[in-house]
Amino acid sequence: MDTFVSTIIDGILIPAIGLVTAPIPFLASSGILLVGFGALWLAFGIALARRPARVDDAWRRLRSMPLPVQALVWLLLLPVVAGLWVWQSSWPQAARLVLVAGLAGWNLVMFLPAAS
Repeated sequence: MDTFVSTIIDGILIPAIGLVTAPIPFLASSGILLVGFGALWLAFGIALARRPARVDDAWRRLRSMPLPVQALVWLLLLPVVAGLWVWQSSWPQAARLVLVAGLAGWNLVMFLPAAS
């Protein structure tokens, strides 16, 4: 059994992760991730300002997806999905706004391209 698991992990899982993560350094250094996450956070903020029910709908749609798809969305869009989760909590609105804004700010600062 150990050999089977090792074969699956070493032969399939690790190469697949390598293929998925290989473009990340280029996307981060070129600013593409900054622009992409900036657009997501902008859409999040506009939805909160104009129609907060759309944020609730997005959370419900995410939660209705099959578990493996939810895990993939959480992995790829962690800061934004964490913002959705915070917004769906029962915490005071001011605390939720501060936390979501903090997540957005931290996320965007992390993806600022390094100066050459």
